[in-house]
Amino acid sequence: MIPPRCSALLTDLYQFTMLQGYLEQDMEAVAAYEFFVRRLPRDRSYLVAAGLESVLQYLETVRFTAEEVDWLAGTGRFNRRFLDYVAGFRFAGEVAAMPEGTVFFPDEPILRVVAPIPQAQLVETRIINLLHYQTLVASKAARTVLAAEGRLLVDFGLRRAHGAEAGLLAARASYLAGFGGSSNVLAEHEYGIPGYGTMAHSFVQAHEDEALAFEHFAHAQPDNVVLLIDTYDTEAAAEKVAALAPRLMAQGIRVKAVRLDSGDLGEHARRVRRIFDAAGLEGIGIFASGNLDEYQVAELVAQKAPIGGFGVGTRMLTSSDAPYLDCAYKLMEYAGRARRKRSEGKATWPGRKQVYRFHDGAGRLLRDVLTVEGDVKEGGQPLLSPVMRAGRRLQAPLPLDEARRHCAAELARLPPSLRALEGNGTYEVEVAPALHELALAVDEGRV
Repeated sequence: MIPPRCSALLTDLYQFTMLQGYLEQDMEAVAAYEFFVRRLPRDRSYLVAAGLESVLQYLETVRFTAEEVDWLAGTGRFNRRFLDYVAGFRFAGEVAAMPEGTVFFPDEPILRVVAPIPQAQLVETRIINLLHYQTLVASKAARTVLAAEGRLLVDFGLRRAHGAEAGLLAARASYLAGFGGSSNVLAEHEYGIPGYGTMAHSFVQAHEDEALAFEHFAHAQPDNVVLLIDTYDTEAAAEKVAALAPRLMAQGIRVKAVRLDSGDLGEHARRVRRIFDAAGLEGIGIFASGNLDEYQVAELVAQKAPIGGFGVGTRMLTSSDAPYLDCAYKLMEYAGRARRKRSEGKATWPGRKQVYRFHDGAGRLLRDVLTVEGDVKEGGQPLLSPVMRAGRRLQAPLPLDEARRHCAAELARLPPSLRALEGNGTYEVEVAPALHELALAVDEGRV
């Protein structure tokens, strides 16, 4: 699900100007467009496909309201045929895609739209908008999941997200990639993502006594007592928790964990662990947050810091080290003829395509083959499959937990060379002879 109705006007103006041009010239033959990423960002060896569910929901529901059509008429830019077309617009095309959570590589289409060209063109901007951001976040989150080596990860990024929709979709994308939950309440409501919440420094500051703040919070949330202990002096606060915990236990309230949010997290965690263990409180966990990303998580794991989980926020939702993908949604076929863009540095492979994946004897990713649709590669797994026909899904929406399991299986199949955080591991994506031949035929005007 995506947030409440997104206006059909949320697009680029050139989608409308091209649409009017197509209609004026009666260009309404079937076109095929594909979404792909041209190249990987630095220090990325793979990407994780995400956002398909949002795209399918958008395609099923995109409409122009009467008020929006009137507004378009009032701009003076568009003729009556255009206005009548958008007033009755319904997407009635086909979609094929990789399942959400699938690992993919440059030039591999993760989604194909086949529809009359006015329809396929009009939906371009929102499709890119939805796939780009969720793929960006899921790919960043997947790296953090691998770095955490099984420790709990929670999305803490809503407050610094680039808008409400970004915060919601990032919670979904990170959960799909393997995070354990989110602080975002709407994400729990909309997607069933487990909700996690502790306390803020302001709660402690509002009390005259830190220990009293802990006690009040414990009584307010007796089933989820996670106490933030770095407002003043981390170790002194840990001593207060150690003194308070037995009294709370006598009242049937268990301190589940404490949260560290500043300073040298690894060293503080070790000191706090010693304090709790000396008091016989081995069951109190330690959770860390504070502008973390996969690099810091990996470092803390390597240090064997006694931290059982991490809250990851700003750097993940903004994908701070790689804040965008060089992605595109390009025309590959029109009116039965393959089409190819030949711009310098941005040339495309023409025609409708399929990606076949091969695995080694241990089930790890071995190589991919990019080829034309219909060129079957024996022994390979085809990654794109039909998901929509005549503007309607072919099956019920895939449960998010199922997509999450698929992503976990995909990450488990990554060879060691692709799992490293730094450096671009190499992975073979072979372009099949049939696709080379089609590109040559297009260039020579033979098709």
